[in-house]
Amino acid sequence: MKEKILHTASDLFLNLGFKSVTMDDLAMQLGISKKTIYQHYENKTKLVEAVTFHLFDTICVGIDHICETASNPIEELYHIKRFVMQHLKDEKSSPQYQLRKYYPKIYDALKWKQFDVMHENIMENLRQGIAQGIFREGLNVDFVARMYFNGMTGIKDPELFPTGKFNMSRLMENYLEYHLRAISTEKGLEILNQFINTNQEVNT
Repeated sequence: MKEKILHTASDLFLNLGFKSVTMDDLAMQLGISKKTIYQHYENKTKLVEAVTFHLFDTICVGIDHICETASNPIEELYHIKRFVMQHLKDEKSSPQYQLRKYYPKIYDALKWKQFDVMHENIMENLRQGIAQGIFREGLNVDFVARMYFNGMTGIKDPELFPTGKFNMSRLMENYLEYHLRAISTEKGLEILNQFINTNQEVNT
């Protein structure tokens, strides 16, 4: 039952938002009493925390698999983006922003866990790209990795990028292209352009 509560809560939170979903909503969706939920999670904050870190762990496993199997560092970043968006329901409810606003302690803990993982992954991505001649030599990989994290975090702020004006999936693709064009060699730009053109053809 605990796992069922966790997965159902994840779906509701990601589709409707952490704030708007009540324990009554969750109990109704599951067809159980709130008392049953509280036997496993003592309050909503504990449930939000469990959902947040379960999603984080699930996404980390998927990212590790992508990093092991991607053809090159450019495709790796796009595949990671798609994987993350699928698990976060295209970020329809701006989950990270809602965490920051309503559950700041959980948000801060998640942010630094995300930073540790993303910083290491991006530095390795950059090193591989440089070694393959896809990314420019002489890049400060630590600096670029930190800027990448800062940018990816920044575009998820709906006050800066209103959801009515910016589609999150498209916004992330725009940021990825912005990042990659800044660091790629001519060889890297050829791979990037080919990847973008191929995916545009697939999507039309």
